[in-house]
Amino acid sequence: MKILAIGKNYVNNLEEKNVGKTGNQIIFSKPESSLAINCDVEYPSITKQLLYEIELVIQIGKAGKNISLIDANSHISGIAAGIDYTAKDVFNESRENKGPWDLSKGFDGAAPISSFKSIADFPDLDNINFDLKINGEQKQVGNTGFMIYNFAEIIAFTSKFMTLQPGDLIFTGTPANGAGEIHIGDQLQLSIEGELVLDFKMI
Repeated sequence: MKILAIGKNYVNNLEEKNVGKTGNQIIFSKPESSLAINCDVEYPSITKQLLYEIELVIQIGKAGKNISLIDANSHISGIAAGIDYTAKDVFNESRENKGPWDLSKGFDGAAPISSFKSIADFPDLDNINFDLKINGEQKQVGNTGFMIYNFAEIIAFTSKFMTLQPGDLIFTGTPANGAGEIHIGDQLQLSIEGELVLDFKMI
């Protein structure tokens, strides 16, 4: 199973979408061991600055290579909410030495996700609302209409480079505002269309 993710994929205003659409999608990966499914997450000992980003996660339901835009969404079987964690201090140190992102985004527990809801539950993939509360306070609010690259475009682009297989996961980007630092003891609540789908604590 592959866990892929796209960076810098949301805008604040719809007018900004075409400006950001250069064709050069920022794709990175996380190892399977980074997954934490419906459970509390241990604060990693390798960092002193852990940042959160809520994202919608799509699950691939059928294999494909060089998938066309028109067929791309048919390869999605489900949608979940997740957190893309970044060990910011580790990230910065790696970037200073022109190194990769892997260690800062691939540690154990770096990818908490909810259970998946069927793709049939979402009649309009370009209008899905989702949000994150931390300790009861609203931190991030997103809608897929503000994505620079939508689900189909992410799938079509990524499948040019690698075969997407059933069970593969793709984190599709975080809202442009609200990402921040998480601390031990914080309670995170992720919702899709107003339904609480993931509720966990940093321990």
